[in-house]
Amino acid sequence: MTTISPTLGGATAFGQTQSDATQPADADRIPIIRQYLRIALRWKYVILGVTVACLVLGLVVTLLMTPSYTAVATVEIAREANQVTNFQGVERETTSMDQEFYQTQYGLLRSRALAERVAIQLRFVDDPKFYALFGESSRKPAFDLVNGHYKAAGRAERQQVAGKVLLRNVSITPTRLSSLVDISFDSPDPVLSTRVANAWSESFIQTNLERKVQATSYGRNMLQRQLALQKERLDDSQRQLVAYASAQQIINLPAQGSGSGGSTTVERSIVADDLAALNATLSQATAERIQAEARAQQSGRAGASTEALRNQAINTLRQRRAELAADYQRLMVQFEPGYPAARAIQTQIDQLDRSISREESRVSGSIQAEYREALQRENALQARVNQLKSSYLDNRRRSIQYNIYQQEVDTNRALYDGLLQRYKEIGVAGNIGVNNISVVDAANVPQRPSSPRLLINLLVSLLAGLAIGSLAAFALEQMDEAIADPAEVERQLGLPLLGSVPKVVGASSPRDQLLDRKSDLVDAYIAINTNLGFTTEHGVPRTFSVTSTRPAEGKSTTALALATMLTRAGKRVILIDGDMRSPSVHALGGVDHDRGLSNFLAGDDAIDTLTFPMHDLGFVAMSAGPIPPNAAELLTGNRLTVLLEQLLERFDHIVIDSPPVMGLADAPLIASRVEGVVYAVESHGIRTTLVKTALHRLAAGNVRIFGGVLTKFEARKAHYGYGYEYGYGYGRHEAKS
Repeated sequence: MTTISPTLGGATAFGQTQSDATQPADADRIPIIRQYLRIALRWKYVILGVTVACLVLGLVVTLLMTPSYTAVATVEIAREANQVTNFQGVERETTSMDQEFYQTQYGLLRSRALAERVAIQLRFVDDPKFYALFGESSRKPAFDLVNGHYKAAGRAERQQVAGKVLLRNVSITPTRLSSLVDISFDSPDPVLSTRVANAWSESFIQTNLERKVQATSYGRNMLQRQLALQKERLDDSQRQLVAYASAQQIINLPAQGSGSGGSTTVERSIVADDLAALNATLSQATAERIQAEARAQQSGRAGASTEALRNQAINTLRQRRAELAADYQRLMVQFEPGYPAARAIQTQIDQLDRSISREESRVSGSIQAEYREALQRENALQARVNQLKSSYLDNRRRSIQYNIYQQEVDTNRALYDGLLQRYKEIGVAGNIGVNNISVVDAANVPQRPSSPRLLINLLVSLLAGLAIGSLAAFALEQMDEAIADPAEVERQLGLPLLGSVPKVVGASSPRDQLLDRKSDLVDAYIAINTNLGFTTEHGVPRTFSVTSTRPAEGKSTTALALATMLTRAGKRVILIDGDMRSPSVHALGGVDHDRGLSNFLAGDDAIDTLTFPMHDLGFVAMSAGPIPPNAAELLTGNRLTVLLEQLLERFDHIVIDSPPVMGLADAPLIASRVEGVVYAVESHGIRTTLVKTALHRLAAGNVRIFGGVLTKFEARKAHYGYGYEYGYGYGRHEAKS
């Protein structure tokens, strides 16, 4: 059974009902994923149809496509070529992070010049079959034929077109984290694809070598011009240096070695050499004079001279004297000094003393002479050194400008030698032709076409179909303003939901369904009647009308069903056909509408003659009566109020089958005479904007709307399977159908 909203009991008018019903609708907002699922389920046939159409289209396009063959050649682009020469500028030094180098190489592989070179190499420029193979044979004027051959005047344009064709079909794919590059070419001819892929890699290697040769040739010519200019500067600086040295009498001798690197001239002055030599000699002479002076001072002390002590003759004499002195002392032990032998020995001792004295004097004189000679030599050397010092200082003053000229000569010579070395090295590098690009795998003739791929194309078509179908479903959902499920009655219209009624399918009529107390229709209206009992303090309203926005929305069936449910609940009920423009209740009773509501409104008070019994359903009904010229004029009076008052004395409930609201004034006039209105809304049959407009018309007349009934509801079209939630057995109907 349907649970009624808490706002039903307090609803008085449409404005209040709408504001009250909005709050629970916002509180129970549907998650976005469920909304998308609802849209997909509702428009599943649209999505399925678009998807199938895309699959068929993809299959047809794939079968009609011309097979394409892809040949792949792999080349390696090294960061650095083999270093034949260690010359900066000949080969570009790169690092492991130098992505700019690789991006440049990839750009060169995709260059227009390389494509045109391949076209010329493979003779595609003048080959009509090549242009026909790629659909370029119809272009003018580059492809005008003269005697079966292309005009020579259009060769440049044909070359450009051929290069563009090759560029459109070639692919350069670097291998990630490596220096390998795949060169692939697509064409309908597998042999042609192989030729182009291999020619592309070979032409790239050749152009790389040519660029290096051109670079070295340009560098060699530039260095040759700079060498001539630098040689002239070197010659001028050397002449300037020699002229100044001749004018200033500066004579320098080459040094024994060269400076660091051999680029600086090292010279030595003659004056400096003489000064250095004499200064060394002076130092030696001074040392010798000091030694001679020390010996001379020592020899001045008698007997203390070192030379005398080392003299062999003196030592021999002293030894002889010592022996004689010893003999003399032995004699003195026995004899007197006057003893002849003793006197003879004493005479010999005296003789030896005089000889020793003379020898020591001679040695001392020799030492003094050596001292005087050393002193004179030292003084002479000192004078010469002082003279050379003056000459050296003068030479140094005159050599300042000379050194400036010498530095200029050294600088020019270093520049000239460096340029000459580079000129030789760049010549060697240009002749060697080292290349940093090599072919790893040459392209082989493909055995199978690379495109079209049926499975991939079908998968893409499937995804495209799902995407387009989803967009179409979303667009249709946005454009569709119909009420899709019971929840939208409250959410979009602001009406309390009394219940939903299943659509009657098959040959049976609504009346037949009402007679079957086990039918889904009966269960639905029992729930609606129960909910209607909560709308007023005294239960089900005693007087109410059933209306809708437009005809054929199920309002008459709803009025008939509610009257039946009230009758089965033991109430006395009368059903009045208030639609005097298109009456229908009389047909249910099997009578005509010669007498009915319009008669009473026109002044006929015989109510019993205006009604007829509905024996099978158990209540009394009143037809609409003869169709009046203007039904609204009859309803503007108080006759309808009088009729209701009289009928309430006989019946417990009065149900009026009211005309639709849109385009007529009858429904608001009838609704203003009863307690309220039950509003029927057709599921999937009317736009919400029309329903809102009709509800606003009723609200403008201060009409109380008890709630809405969703009629002709189909569970299979519902968003979330409301047939199971409401328990009307829709699942059984769907299973049967």
